[in-house]
Amino acid sequence: MIVSISALKDHLDQEVTIRGWTTHHRKSGKIQFLNMRDGSGYTQCVIAIQDVGEAIFEKAKTITQESAVAVTGTVSQNPRNQQFELVVKDLELIHIAEPFPVTNKEHGTEFLMDHRHLWFRSKRQWAILRVRHRIVRAIRDFFDSHAYTLIDTPILTPTAAEGTSNLFKVDYFEDTAYLAQTGQLYLEPALAAFGKVYCFGPTFRAEKSKTRRHLTEFWMVEPEIAFAHLEDIMQLSQSFIHYILECVLADCQMEFEVLERDTEPLKKCLQPFIRMSYTEAVEKLRALGSDITWGTDFGGDDETILTQEYEQPILVHRFPKTFKAFYFEPDPDNHEVVLGMDLLAPEGYGEVIGGGERASSVDFLIEQIAKHELNQEHYEWYLDVRRYGSMPHAGFGMGLERAVAWICKLPHVRETIPYPRMLYRLKP
Repeated sequence: MIVSISALKDHLDQEVTIRGWTTHHRKSGKIQFLNMRDGSGYTQCVIAIQDVGEAIFEKAKTITQESAVAVTGTVSQNPRNQQFELVVKDLELIHIAEPFPVTNKEHGTEFLMDHRHLWFRSKRQWAILRVRHRIVRAIRDFFDSHAYTLIDTPILTPTAAEGTSNLFKVDYFEDTAYLAQTGQLYLEPALAAFGKVYCFGPTFRAEKSKTRRHLTEFWMVEPEIAFAHLEDIMQLSQSFIHYILECVLADCQMEFEVLERDTEPLKKCLQPFIRMSYTEAVEKLRALGSDITWGTDFGGDDETILTQEYEQPILVHRFPKTFKAFYFEPDPDNHEVVLGMDLLAPEGYGEVIGGGERASSVDFLIEQIAKHELNQEHYEWYLDVRRYGSMPHAGFGMGLERAVAWICKLPHVRETIPYPRMLYRLKP
C-alpha cells in the first residue's frame, strides 16, 4: 500500500510504501538512517541489516542526497520524539542523484538564488511555500464564501492605471502594451453586473527598487464592492486578514515550527486593528523621531517605526491627494485628503494592503485625469462606469508576497515566491 508521509500516523504498525527523495543519510555499523521527504512531510527510515539482509543493506549505502527512492516497511512511533517513522523491509532505487549543489553548509544569497529551482527543496523553503499555498486557499475561500464573483482581468493593457513610469512596456504587434500593475480599473466595470467582485493574479511593477519589500512580479488580490464607502473597505480588510490568520494558525503549525515562527504575535492580530488618520500617523511618527512632514508619503523606515509601536495591524486612512492615484474619492470634509487607506502589518513589516473609496463623479475624474497629465481618450471606457449608473464603491489590493513575508516573519520577500523577479534577478 502506497501512502504519503503525512498519512503515516494513520497506519501505525502496518506495512506501507512511501516514495520520495532523500534529504540526509547516516550510517552506523549495522544500521542506517535515511531521512526522506515526499512533498507532504518528512520522516526517518531505519534500515537494519537484520531486517533487510546484506544485499539491500549494501544497496542502501549508495543512496545520495536527493536520490529518488521507494521504501517499504512497518510504521512505528519513535519513543523519544513521538515522530512516525518506517522500519525498512525493502527499498527500490529509482534514481541515484548526482552530488547536490545545495548542501547543509552555509551558502551565499546569490548562490541560492541562482539555484532557486533546487533551493526550494530545502525544509525552510518548503515550509514557506506551504504557508503561501494555505494563504492562497484562504483568500479564495473568503471571497467565494462571501458571494464575490471572480473576474479575470487582463495582464496586457493598452495604458497605465497609475502612470507609465513604473510599468513594463511590451511590443504588441504594431502597437505598444504594458504589463498590468493592477486589475482594479478593469474590475470596477464589473460592479454593475455582479455587485461584489475580485481578481487574483500576477501584477508587474517596474520600480527600480532593491528593498526587502519589493518584487517586479508579484501576485495581488483585489476586491471591489458596489455601494460601499471607506469604512466598509476598512472593515472588510480587517475581516479578511482575520480569516487568513485563523486559517494559517489552525493548519500550518508544522510549517511554523520549521520556520521557528513565534505565532503569539499573529494571535494578537485577531483583535480589532488600530486606526489612525494620516495626519495622526505623521504626528505619531514625529514624536517617535521621524523627520517626516505632512504631505509626504511614508517611507519603509516610517512604516517600520510605526508598526513596531503596536501589536495589531494599523489602518491608516485619509491620505493627502498629492501622492495618491487620480481615481480616489476626495474627503467631503477636507478636500486636501482622499478617502484612501493602507493596512500596515506589525513587527516592522509595513504596508500589505492599500485601497479606499473610488471617485464616483465623471466630471471629477475628467478633471483629475487632466491634472495627472493623462490622455482622457485612453480612459473613456473607464469613465463609462460613471456615465451609466454610477454609485459609491470601494476596494483594495493586497500583495500576496508581503503578506507571506509578514506571516512567516521573513527578512526578504524573495523567499515568498517560487521564482522571484527583482531588479537584478530574471533567472532561473
